[in-house]
Amino acid sequence: MASDFRQEFIRFTIEQKVLRFGEFKTKAGRLSPYFFDAGLFHDGAALKRLAQFYAKAILAGGVEFDMLFGPAYKGIPLVAAVAIALADTGRNVRYSFNRKEVKDHGEGGGVIGAPLSGGVLIVDDVITAGTSVRESVNLIRASNAIPRGVVIALDRMERGSGNLSAVQEVRSRYNIPVISIATLDDLMEYLKADPQHAQHLAAFGRYREQYGVTAHA
Repeated sequence: MASDFRQEFIRFTIEQKVLRFGEFKTKAGRLSPYFFDAGLFHDGAALKRLAQFYAKAILAGGVEFDMLFGPAYKGIPLVAAVAIALADTGRNVRYSFNRKEVKDHGEGGGVIGAPLSGGVLIVDDVITAGTSVRESVNLIRASNAIPRGVVIALDRMERGSGNLSAVQEVRSRYNIPVISIATLDDLMEYLKADPQHAQHLAAFGRYREQYGVTAHA
């Protein structure tokens, strides 16, 4: 099944201790039953496998695009690794990323790599406030290119300040798809099937009921 990679990804994040269970306070002051930190994919083998999962999600998502863009800073290693992983599948695409500070010497400018053109797929780790997506979309449009979508590692499916999740707000505001390797629903399905971690399911259910959104709200 095409969705099998989602369960494999969750298993991988647990093995890498990127996904941890317990009680964690979020920036919004909520007590979450899990913590996901993509910054902990910090060796070559882990980054390679992570990029392969991104490539699978992109291909399964069916979004048409011409190139990849990674917002600084977390998106920089991601976009390069994902471009390599896609090339390994036979899909060779251009990529670029931005710098936080625009240089006025050397090659200059704010974008490094391929010039932004055509349809651009943004590669990021997660969407929280949506700030990096907004900045990326503005940068892409300023270059007369077209934002085609965003791909992230995990969709927490969690309400922000309103009734929509950060992912849903991006979809609504920019009218672009957001592809995720896995969602909170996928994570809960994994917990149901894994006796080693099934004890966390009740806490996830309570959190989902209190703060969650439906996939298509």
